Order: sequence, then C-alpha cells, then structure tokens
Amino acid sequence: MSGPPVKRSLTLKGHRTSVSLEDEFWQAFRDIAKAKGLPINVLASEIDVARDPETGLASAIRVFVLNWYRSPDRSP
Repeated sequence: MSGPPVKRSLTLKGHRTSVSLEDEFWQAFRDIAKAKGLPINVLASEIDVARDPETGLASAIRVFVLNWYRSPDRSP
C-alpha cells in the first residue's frame, strides 16, 4: 500500500493549483498523459472541464486513471 497523498502543483487555465494524489495515481496519470502525447497540465485541464463541479479534481483524476486502465480498448 502506498503512503499518504502528496500535494503536487498543476497549471490549469493559466493558474496554479494543487492536487493531492498517492504516488501510484500520480505515476499512472503521468504515464497516461505520455501515452496520449499530452502535457500533464493539458490532460488535467481536460479532466477539470469534464468533471462534475461537486467532484474534486484529485477524485476526478483518480476516477479517470481507474477508467483508463479498466477500458479494454484504450489506446495511446
């Protein structure tokens, strides 16, 4: 099991924000961004725009990562 979430900085819409993610989720998120050929801030912005306003960004990223790895047809 991983340690506690670690706060990391992202830039969304020109503004710095931070999200707290466990190392495993952060690494998976970075791997997905790389597979999609996107900077991590761009992928985070896409997730931010698509998420329910009542869902926190960190939770939305975790669900995105989970769904990515669950998807049988995921492609870079």
